[in-house]
Amino acid sequence: MRERLRRFMAGRYGSDAFGHFLAWAALVLFVLGMLSRRGFYWLGLAVLAYSYYRMLSRDIARRRAENDWYWQKRNAVLRRAQQLRRRFALRRSYRYFRCPQCRQALRIPRGRGKVSIDCPKCGNHFVRKS
Repeated sequence: MRERLRRFMAGRYGSDAFGHFLAWAALVLFVLGMLSRRGFYWLGLAVLAYSYYRMLSRDIARRRAENDWYWQKRNAVLRRAQQLRRRFALRRSYRYFRCPQCRQALRIPRGRGKVSIDCPKCGNHFVRKS
């Protein structure tokens, strides 16, 4: 039996991080579907079916590209969350502003009164209260 399964899976993609994410998302959608009596159950079933489709796929290049896309999006979300945590931790020491011209985020020490800010990215000059 084990040999049969090994032969069946030969040349197939198998599981990866995106597949694990899809399986957990399907589980969450199943639970939401049971609790809310909405269409989440069917959506969870579709996500789980897609997860299995990816696992059994023989198009390894496309599945690898999907997994790379997932890692890029995941890392972007984690970077943003880390940035927000750091900003929250420093909220008593610094004020954050955006340049009105280029939207660059700038950090200014608190308690300095009105300060003249020069954007290092575009060179725009503006005044704000710190």
